[in-house]
Amino acid sequence: MRIFTEQALKEFISKHPETEFALQEWKYVVRHCKWKNYAELKDTFNSADLVGKQHYVFNIMGNKYRIVAVVKFSLQFIYIRFIGTHQEYDRIRNIENI
Repeated sequence: MRIFTEQALKEFISKHPETEFALQEWKYVVRHCKWKNYAELKDTFNSADLVGKQHYVFNIMGNKYRIVAVVKFSLQFIYIRFIGTHQEYDRIRNIENI
C-alpha cells in the first residue's frame, strides 16, 4: 500500500515524540501489505474498524492514539485523514467528513 499524507505522521510525531516507534512500525507494516479487502486488513490489524465509507480506524499504542484513513483497496493506497488522541477522536461528529 502507498501512504498519502505521510507528512501528517511526521508532524504528529514531532508533537508527540512518544508515538514515533509505534507510528514508524504502523507505517512499515502498511507499506508492505497488499490488502484486497477489509478482511485482509483485519488479519493484519485485528483492532482496525470500518467506520464509514472506506474510512478505517487504526488503534495506536494500545488505543491511546488513533488514525483514521481512507483505504482504497483497488488502487492500493491509504490516505490519512486524521491522527490524534483517543479523546480527540471521540469529539469527531461525522467521521466521513474529516
